[in-house]
Amino acid sequence: METQSNDIEIIKNQVAGTYYVATSNIEGITHEESMIFPNGEANCMNWILGHLIYIRNPLLNILGEESVWDSEKFSCYNRGEIPLDRKDELVNFEDLKSYLKQSQDRLEAKLNTLENFKPEMVKDISTLSLHEIYHSGQLGYLRRILGKPGAIK
Repeated sequence: METQSNDIEIIKNQVAGTYYVATSNIEGITHEESMIFPNGEANCMNWILGHLIYIRNPLLNILGEESVWDSEKFSCYNRGEIPLDRKDELVNFEDLKSYLKQSQDRLEAKLNTLENFKPEMVKDISTLSLHEIYHSGQLGYLRRILGKPGAIK
């Protein structure tokens, strides 16, 4: 196999880094804590993590992989949804952690088999990567709001 292109190496690094940041920030958070809506309205940690996974599915699809869940069934995590209005539909936090791990395993496995991205895929892949970085950082702020020590030292 040829050496992987730099763009794949960059995305592999970003996917690994984002996973590290997200899993560090959700470590030790209970389901009950994940359901706390700061200020009674800001998105809870459960929704942020579920949304990150929800949007990881299109990234998997672009790369030719199956989603880790049915987007319709988990539509409460879609962009534009109001989590507070759909809080009864939010998934158990431990289950979300499992879905995150499944998505990570699929992404890593797929990225390890590719030699390059098709040019028409690059914009979507880079945008979705930025999306992950953004939301994994939000998990850090929510962790602190919940009174937990910062996870990234």
